[in-house]
Amino acid sequence: MSRQPPAAQRGARTQRTRSSSQLRAWLRHHRAMSADSARRLLRHPIASLLTMLAIAIALVLPAALWLTLDSARLLDAELDESATLTAYLETGVGEGEAGRIDEAITAQPGVAATRLVTAAEGMAEFQQALGLDDALARLDDNPLPASIVITPLDPAPESVRPLAGELEALAGVDEVRLDLAWLERLRQLAELGRRTALALGVLFGLGVLLVVGNTIRLAVESRRQEIEVVMLIGATHAFVRRPFLYSGAWYGLGGGLLAWALLALGNQWLASPVRALAASYGANFSMPQLGLMGSATLLICSTLLGWLGAWIAVSRHLSEVRPR
Repeated sequence: MSRQPPAAQRGARTQRTRSSSQLRAWLRHHRAMSADSARRLLRHPIASLLTMLAIAIALVLPAALWLTLDSARLLDAELDESATLTAYLETGVGEGEAGRIDEAITAQPGVAATRLVTAAEGMAEFQQALGLDDALARLDDNPLPASIVITPLDPAPESVRPLAGELEALAGVDEVRLDLAWLERLRQLAELGRRTALALGVLFGLGVLLVVGNTIRLAVESRRQEIEVVMLIGATHAFVRRPFLYSGAWYGLGGGLLAWALLALGNQWLASPVRALAASYGANFSMPQLGLMGSATLLICSTLLGWLGAWIAVSRHLSEVRPR
């Protein structure tokens, strides 16, 4: 006689089989609802495209502003690297003593590098900048003092100001000049831009929710009788909600793809005049790109917004559906 396994083992095996079957059925239903919702959108291509275009327009402006701010952050980093202080030495300081002061400044904490500019070098740079070689050559004495250009370790204004006070107290240093007002204004503008981009992102995200929610509401109303029938035979709200959630996700994904295409077209359209403008100022600037991470973020956010808008709309209307 064959030996039967204990009842506990048979029950555990049966439970695992039942759970596996339920999981496969759940996945099959998700695949079927995803494909069915995509087919329903393709049956009305013009209406679906217009909805996706409205979503794309709502996403383009905050995304473009964020790209612009990202370029401004790169520019801010370059300005930080070029932020320097200039220590002007006293007029009677000779080159030997200027070298010793330069070594003392280099040894100060918070100083990354220094460059000594002698009085003669300063006059040569001044003549070259103004183009007054003949006029300045007639001067009996060089009125310019020697100076030391200092690159701080931390270019932040709150760190540079105390450093300037310490350097100005050194013997032989007449004045330490720094102009951080423009850098502070640039950072304040960048912070204002970031908050504006965040506010616009939230507002236009709400706009996407409204667009998708209104579209899904109409879809729910058009299938109201079908929903009442399946609820009469025991369908849960999650079962009824699933195809509409996929529809919202498809709308969001399509809107994200259109927004990505609009950003790429705008980038190509503006790239040439922006490069020409930057070249006229002797700079090298290129239009910001979304890149792989930015594109993925845009598509994920648009899909989630579409899904969330559909969930809100369906949940609200399912609470009002009463099978008869």
